[in-house]
Amino acid sequence: MLIILYVILGYWATGKTIYANKVMIGSWGSIFLTRFAFGFFLGWILIPWALIKCIFH
Repeated sequence: MLIILYVILGYWATGKTIYANKVMIGSWGSIFLTRFAFGFFLGWILIPWALIKCIFH
């Protein structure tokens, strides 16, 4: 259950931090897999960063 929550939050955090205000060009599958991979491998740093960004924005 925690892994699923981590993956969902990592995907969300990737969109809020790395891909914020960016236009992504490509197929839906490649965009999804890229965001999923960034969220999975860098979620431990992106999730707190996105939460702080949302609080102070």
